[in-house]
Amino acid sequence: MKAASHVQCGAVVYMQKYKMIIAYDGTDYFGWQQQKKLPTIARTLEKKFLSVFGKKISIMGVSRTDAGVHALGQVAQFCTDLQIAPEKMQQAWSNVLPPEIVIKKIESVKDNFHLHANVQEKTYHYNFFLDRPLPNVQRFGWYYQYPVDIEKLKNALQVFVGTHDFRSFCTGDEREDTVRTITDVSVQFIETFGCYQITVRGQKFLRYMVRRIVGACLEVASRDFLSVHCLQEALAQKNPQQTLPKAPAKGLVLHKVVYKT
Repeated sequence: MKAASHVQCGAVVYMQKYKMIIAYDGTDYFGWQQQKKLPTIARTLEKKFLSVFGKKISIMGVSRTDAGVHALGQVAQFCTDLQIAPEKMQQAWSNVLPPEIVIKKIESVKDNFHLHANVQEKTYHYNFFLDRPLPNVQRFGWYYQYPVDIEKLKNALQVFVGTHDFRSFCTGDEREDTVRTITDVSVQFIETFGCYQITVRGQKFLRYMVRRIVGACLEVASRDFLSVHCLQEALAQKNPQQTLPKAPAKGLVLHKVVYKT
């Protein structure tokens, strides 16, 4: 099904909508979103598409990951009148991308596919190390140099499960509704990489929300004089100026986005 059309030199040109899944190491990029004169993931993808196919596209991502944040399952969409099979498009496009950006899949979708409205669940991972990490993995996790009570950390994270107003755990600049639902939070040790991995699932997230939750919970779990109750108080106060720390970007990974069928 063709996504849209426009008239060009008296002829109708059909624009097909595509959905793509992308993985990237965000260390050396200024986030996903286009920024003037700064390297971003979306800008790099668009420039490389133009260099291969001679056509401009505008790419929209389901999550506008910040500078230094990574992804294994970022989902994006774009439209083009290019008449080429998605598999061939992916191959030609991938050949010119830098090694830190990988297109995992491209598929054509119907015009009624909505990048944001059809999201059922997003999964984020946050990785942190309690021992100095090896060089091949240190870009993808926070080296937290304080003893952490893992059981206390698990209890702290459970404070945020359910539907809450997360105004205390976002940028503070949001004009939108800050009520969100976290469906599940868990912690596991990944022996292969020597890191702990926090998994957070929910349909929608605010900017900095996961990083502020993780930073606050690790602070509580590494300080004997702080209790889990202080997190409950911070959440109830709805004050983005609360002073619990925000975890750095390097440990955050957009792992997966699941769409309603």
